[in-house]
Amino acid sequence: MKIAVLFPGQGSQYLGMAQDFVQSKKECAGLMEMAEDTCDLKLQELCDQGPMEELTRATNLQPAITIANLICWQAFLDETKGEIEISSFAGHSLGEYSALYAAGVINAEDTMKLVSKRGALMEREGVKNPGGMRAVLGLEIETIEKIIEGYAGEGAVTAANHNTPQQVVISGSMDALDWVTELAEKEGGKVIALNVSVANHSPLVAEAVPDFQAFMADTDFNIPQIPVYFNVSADKETEPETMKGMMASQIASRVRWYEIISAMVDDGVDTFIEVGPKTVLKGMMRKITPKGTKVTSLQFDTPETLEKCLEKLRQQ
Repeated sequence: MKIAVLFPGQGSQYLGMAQDFVQSKKECAGLMEMAEDTCDLKLQELCDQGPMEELTRATNLQPAITIANLICWQAFLDETKGEIEISSFAGHSLGEYSALYAAGVINAEDTMKLVSKRGALMEREGVKNPGGMRAVLGLEIETIEKIIEGYAGEGAVTAANHNTPQQVVISGSMDALDWVTELAEKEGGKVIALNVSVANHSPLVAEAVPDFQAFMADTDFNIPQIPVYFNVSADKETEPETMKGMMASQIASRVRWYEIISAMVDDGVDTFIEVGPKTVLKGMMRKITPKGTKVTSLQFDTPETLEKCLEKLRQQ
């Protein structure tokens, strides 16, 4: 059995996330306290009670999901005490920071500082350059890229997330998204608007990149203790300065999720655990892995689901 751990990003939030662990585990409560102090936000209240409109603001949501991920990971470590060997980590977009933390690249305080700043900068760009994101289902990325190439209007649009062979998220200004949507639907695709206020991973947020890189300059990055697959390259990296550059450019670059999972499977991973709120990444797994490839996909975000997850791991 070769296990990879995956961390979700924006879009996986729900009210009450990670709360059972905070109530029942001292280390988890300590992490929440640290995050509140570091980010100067009432994250406990936001995660537990919202309101949802406040929770989904980028400046609040990025620290909130990250601390929920870190708390779930802490609960896993508490329960397993090193008995389960992890071969690699990855995180979807924002989730990449949780992966860096779990792999020992950055400490918990720096993780929270970085996602807090990233959220604030991306919200700033969202206000300056309004836009959105839409999921296109049923079309391959080459078809979508071809449609995008034909756009000659104002604003910008790009293929922002390559999630599965036939699920691509487009990101950009509203007029451009409308134009691409119309052609994608003519090609037989189904287009779903996502509930986000910022055109993430697109040229519309590119001005956040240099500011974030400057903010990150003094943060200590260590060589990963366990390999991390990066969104920007869909490959592993160990050099601290290169990792910093990738984390900055990731804001406006494509999330190569399909390629990451394919690379992990090629490297022999046969068991994936999604650590954090909801089952978005677990749900994608069936659509990514080739027919005939047997992989086990698990997920937990509560004490009950963690217990079930560990039960299955110990049976394998």
